[in-house]
Amino acid sequence: MKKLIAMCLALVMALSLLAGCSSHSGSDSDALKIGMTGPLTGGNAVYGTAVQAGIEIAVEEINADPNNTLKLEFQPQDDEADGEKAVSGYNVLKDWGMQVFIGTVTSSACNAVAPLTVEDEIFLLTPSATAAEVATAGSSTFQMCFTDPNQGASAAEVIANNWPEAAIGIVYDASDDYSSGLYDGFKNKAAELSLNVVCETSFTGDTKSDLSTQVTMCKDAGADLMFLPIYYTEASYILNYASRIDYAPQYVGCDGMDGILNVEGFDTSLAEGMALLTPFDANATDEATQSFVAKYTEKTGEVPTQFAADAYDCVYAVYQAAVAAGVKASDEPADICAALIEQFTSMTFDGLTGKGMTWDSEGMISKAPAVVVIDGGIYVPMD
Repeated sequence: MKKLIAMCLALVMALSLLAGCSSHSGSDSDALKIGMTGPLTGGNAVYGTAVQAGIEIAVEEINADPNNTLKLEFQPQDDEADGEKAVSGYNVLKDWGMQVFIGTVTSSACNAVAPLTVEDEIFLLTPSATAAEVATAGSSTFQMCFTDPNQGASAAEVIANNWPEAAIGIVYDASDDYSSGLYDGFKNKAAELSLNVVCETSFTGDTKSDLSTQVTMCKDAGADLMFLPIYYTEASYILNYASRIDYAPQYVGCDGMDGILNVEGFDTSLAEGMALLTPFDANATDEATQSFVAKYTEKTGEVPTQFAADAYDCVYAVYQAAVAAGVKASDEPADICAALIEQFTSMTFDGLTGKGMTWDSEGMISKAPAVVVIDGGIYVPMD
């Protein structure tokens, strides 16, 4: 009997050791756990993979610095820009032990997840979900990117300053929170500035593969400038069709246009002269930008977009706030959340996408957008 009991105890201890090893497989228990969901596959994958790479570069830099006492661990989840899948990915990250959430990447997915992070008291900082509802979901939801209405208003000001006499056609995605928010902000500011909007037309996710009708409407209305508050994939369809019907307006877009030069099979010469608002210029000559561009290009084989740069800044902003607050990897997510809220609403942050960045009590960021023009297949600052 004693021998049997001893054997049972030995078996229990062995199983316990195996369970302990399994639960920490691939995980650093002394690191702050950062999670992210975004479209890593599907039609919007270029945004999600850019964010993932930007986060990874920042995490690698921080962990490689021997003077940094707070190490970071990162895990991404694919949500395909879908709200339900974003919630599923978020729950996977919670089970993993996530303490800070950098995500999601797209507005619709983030609108689905943000209320959950508030309920769970997990700090959220999104690099690129621009819907105003994300920031206003609760005191713990913050944005590194511009909000949609503000960026739309800024785009109207850019047009007023550079093409004040233009006849403007607008094409937007009525089924997308990002595009609709930009459109609303632009429309209100355009009316205030007395801009000449001659055509407003929209599409939805079910009809975005053929935008010939929308392009034709703008051409027939006499629009010599098209404002496209949409993502670059749909914009490439518009530019292709416009070229086929010999229609060559001035194109103006926002940060969702960043990536049009990387669309597979797209003739980038069609985007020559396009102006877009972006917080990041990969051709900037400062040391920090060039270092990031070099690392990103080596990692991915591509030039980074503002999505990658905003994600990189997210990690460093969280790290700055966490160190200032004395956060430890062993702290509970709710305690970390409270500490980061206090820091973000009082600190100033310098990053790749802006200097002197601050956040208000709702989590909305204050930083100035840059306006670039595509010239010779690269971004150059607008004069």
